[in-house]
Formats: sequence, structure tokens, C-alpha cells
Amino acid sequence: MENRKIIQILQKYWGYDTFRAMQEDIILSVLEGRDTLALLPTGGGKSICFQVPALAKEGLCLVISPLIALMKDQVDNLKRRGIKAAAIYSGMSQNQIEDTISNVLFDKEYKFLYVSPERLKTDGFQANFPRMNLNLIAVDEAHCISQWGYDFRPPYLEIADIRPHFKNVPVLALTATATPEVVKDIQSRLHFTQENVFQKSFRRENLIYYVIEEENKMPRMLRVMRKYPGTGIVYVRNRKKTEEIAIFLQHNGISADYYHAGLDNAEREGKQNAWMKGDIRVIVSTNAFGMGIDKPDVRFVIHLDIPDTLEAYFQEAGRGGRDEKLSVAVMLYCQSDVLDLKRNFEISYPPLSVIKNIYSKTAQFYKIGMGAASFENYPFDLHQLSQHCQEKPLTVYHALNFLEKAGCIMLSEGVRQPSTIMAKVNATEIEIFYKSYPALEDFFKILLRLYSGIYSKYVKINEEELSHRLLLPKEDVIKNLEKLKQIDIIDYKKQNSQATITFTEERIEERHLYIAPEIYRKRKKVAEKMLAAVMHFIKNREICRSRLLLQYFGEMKSKSCGACDACLHIYKKEMNNKEFQEIDKRYVEVCATKDLDIKAIFSQLSVDFPEERVITYLRWKRDREGA
Repeated sequence: MENRKIIQILQKYWGYDTFRAMQEDIILSVLEGRDTLALLPTGGGKSICFQVPALAKEGLCLVISPLIALMKDQVDNLKRRGIKAAAIYSGMSQNQIEDTISNVLFDKEYKFLYVSPERLKTDGFQANFPRMNLNLIAVDEAHCISQWGYDFRPPYLEIADIRPHFKNVPVLALTATATPEVVKDIQSRLHFTQENVFQKSFRRENLIYYVIEEENKMPRMLRVMRKYPGTGIVYVRNRKKTEEIAIFLQHNGISADYYHAGLDNAEREGKQNAWMKGDIRVIVSTNAFGMGIDKPDVRFVIHLDIPDTLEAYFQEAGRGGRDEKLSVAVMLYCQSDVLDLKRNFEISYPPLSVIKNIYSKTAQFYKIGMGAASFENYPFDLHQLSQHCQEKPLTVYHALNFLEKAGCIMLSEGVRQPSTIMAKVNATEIEIFYKSYPALEDFFKILLRLYSGIYSKYVKINEEELSHRLLLPKEDVIKNLEKLKQIDIIDYKKQNSQATITFTEERIEERHLYIAPEIYRKRKKVAEKMLAAVMHFIKNREICRSRLLLQYFGEMKSKSCGACDACLHIYKKEMNNKEFQEIDKRYVEVCATKDLDIKAIFSQLSVDFPEERVITYLRWKRDREGA
């Protein structure tokens, strides 16, 4: 019965007749009430694993995620499918948060509430626990809970504290990347009743990895793009390079654009949509690009800088070839990149005294008094803050990053929040308003007609759309809305896409800010280990790239791909290029005439070439084709 029901849900809302590998097993495990850890590679359909079981049961699914952009993307996707969902994230006003919680609690048709882990510990949120009829707690990006993970966040440790409030509600933890250590740690810290892991192999048969030492990267990059037709992504470390490389590609006849977190929301959406539709062939980006994006036909992913961790590299490279057709992941590096990577590692861990001082100066910059500012949002400008702190921007950034992971603050990119309004007047006050401001009467009446529920909650509005409907310039629409706010007829919150910083704890004196030295040392040691893994991956030319990545994630038994730069190096080391090409040509001729087994092929090739060379070639062919 359960199987039939979940298939019906999949067909109704997603239009698929069957689940992908392992999705159904994970869903059934959750529906049986079992705590479950799902490890599915990037693009493996993790969200369906909690969305389908939540729809199959009465009640609300609480989704805990650290990524605002991903929350908003998933909520929008669910709404497009006719499923009610909401999210609470930093940057929302207290009124908006309260309004969202009320909607979710009183309207039983809401099936999903997305929140950040920091939100769980607020008194206002916890006060609503008794009224929440949860059917599932889904923990996305679950590697963040592990001290051995690459993105450890202490607020994730407190997720398990809510479990006593929801005693019979299972937890589904999801991640795309986790080492064996992290897998064990996630289950322990989420208080799983028993170990229960579903892990799909991270092997990507159609994705070939190349790591190439190259001083002159630009011509090499062009060669890759000309060899592999189709769309692609180029990842670089800093924002300035995204624009420079996009211009270089354009000058070389390749349709390209750049993307980074410093662009305003409208620009980012426009660039992303143009690339998704194929109007732009190549997007050049920092690691800000890619979360929640599922473009199946990406033929190449090129890294022009070395990623900080293999986890990050695996996720970014994994955005290629989701349609299961041949794709390549190419990393181009030079020796100066290696030195930069090591230097960046040292900069990433400012001394504890510097981190504490930056905490204090940041609070001063935003004029936050002692004991104030818990969950208050402030516009974030790294350059201005760095000047105030009298520190380099990178030092301030990494100090804030450490403070975020310690649970003191939250940083958010500029995520677009649409404009909202709510009426603040009763019937008597409206009549007085009409008499006092006749020029605004028609405008206000149109708002009442267009936006139902305006008296009871904040509703989203679009100034551009209002402009078209009212045949008024957009500037006049905004002017009228601001006037209505000024005279206290409505509350009008204008759309915002600025990055914010949120203090998740009340401000304390610098001397009382305790960051345990042993935690600092442990985090640095974990990061050091991850850096060593990246260096080993880059320098290796004796083990298949795919196998090396899989071993890092605990898959010790896997075949060589036979096609990456390491595999080609291994095989061609045993014979020169000319010999290799001659055998390959003869192999094609032999196989074209009739269907032969491997022994017959070996016998025919051995007539023209030494047996040991034929064996080497056939071994390469076997590994390459998975024979």
C-alpha cells in the first residue's frame, strides 16, 4: 500500500513514474518511522527523499538547512507544484517571522517549514513546539553537524535538543558528501536510535576527471571548450577574475557571462536564467554558483583555481553530466596556485585574539549595546567593516566565518526578499483617511482589490506589476506606497537584496567571549587534513582520479575509469604514444569486421604487436569501458 501511495505522489507532483536508485528505499525507511541517513551524490534527488514521505503523512515536515538560497529555491519549487511551503531565514523582520509561523500552524495545508539551525534555539520558535504537528524532521547538508566535516557549524549540534518535544518523529539526515568518520558522527549527534545508512555509490561513470599542471591556462581552457561542445561552468576563487575571464572568452568567440555573490539579486537571477536556458554557453563563477541548480546537460566543469577541499571539488565537478552523458571535470593548476592554497589556509585561521577583537569591533560598528541584538539583522559591507576594524578584508572575513561557525553570528548573501504590505487601519479610520487624502483613495482601493488578506497578514507585492496595472510610472507607485506608510495606513517593507549580518546571541564583552582553544586547534587540524587530501589528489598520477576520490569517501573497491589523466599516464608509461595509437587503430579494424570475444581479439592483435603491449592496451580498454 505504501509503495503505491508514494508512486502516486511522485506522479502527481513531479510527473515521474519511477524513483531514482535508492530513493524509494529511503522513503520507505522514513515512513516506517526509522531515523535515516541518506548519502546521495550531487544531483541524486535528495529533496524528493523527504518531500514525498512528508506528503504521504498527515502533518508538517520541518526542514533544517543552512543555505538561504536553497531554502527559497525549494519553497518556490514546491509552490509551483501546488504544495504549500514556507521558510524562515535571517533578514526577515520579526513581524514577517511571526506571520509565517502563524500561517503554517493555523493552515493545515502547509506541508513544509524551512528554518536555519540557529532559529531552533530561539524562545519564540520553541514556544510554538507544542502546536507543531510534525511528521518528519529533515536535516539537509547534514555534514555540517560533524566536527570532522568540512563545514562544521555548532548550531547543528543543538538540533537533537528538539527531539524530546517530538518523541515519535523520525529524523532524515541528507548530504551529498561525507567521509566514513562523518557518517558515524552525524548519526551519533542526531541521536539515531540505531545506525541506518543508505549510501549510493559516489561513482560517476560518465564523468572523467583531469588534473593538469599548466602555466598558460587560458589557451588550455579554450581547447577544452572547443573539444567538448555544450554548456559549461568555470570556477575561480575571486570575483574580479570571474569578469576578466568572461570577457576573455567573449573575445575568443565563446558566449560567456560572470556570476558572484557581490552582484545584486536581479543581475544574478538574469545571468543564471540565461545560462539555464542556453542563451549563454559558459558561466564563470566563484563557488557562489551552483547550489540548487540542476542543469542536466553541462558538458564541462573547469577549475582554474584549486578548491579548498575535496568535498567542495566533488560537489562542484559533480554539476557536470547529470544527464548521464559524457562530461569532463578539468582542474588546471600551476605551482603558484599550490603556494596560494597553503597561504590561504594560514589566513583562514586568524589568531583567537584577533577573532575576539573583530567580534567586539563589529558590535561597535553596528552600535550594539551589551546584552542587545539577539537575532537583529544589519546590512553587511565587508569593505566598510574592515576599515572600521583596521584589518585586511580577508582577515575580517575569516574571523567572521569562524564566529559564524561558533554560533555567534550568521552571514547571508544578498537574497532577494520581495516587497510586502499589510493594512493597519479599521473601517472608521479608512473613511477619515479617504476624506483627508482623496488623491490616494483610488490607489488604496486597488490595493485592497488586488491583494486579499491584506488586513490579516503581510502580502507580497510587485511594484513593477502594479505600475503596469495602474498605468503609473514605477517611481509614482513607490512614492504612493511610502506615503501610505508615512501616514500609518499600511506597513510597507521594500524589497531588499543586500547581504546581512545577524547576531544570533546577545552581545557580550570581548573578554567574556569564550572560544575554546582546543576547539580552535581541532578545527585547524581537520582543515589541515583536508588540505593534505587536496594536495595528494593534485600530485597523484599513479591512481585513477575517480578511484582516489571514491577512496576518500570510503569506497575502497572501485574500478579505474581508464580515461582520466592518471589512467592515461599509467598505461602510456608502459608503451609510447605511437605504439598505443597503432594498437588502438588495429583494434577498431579487428572489431569492425565481426563480433569477437577478448581471446580472439588478443590473438589477432598479437600477430602484429608484442603480447605484453597488447595486454597493456586491453587492460586500458577494459578499465575505460568497464568491461
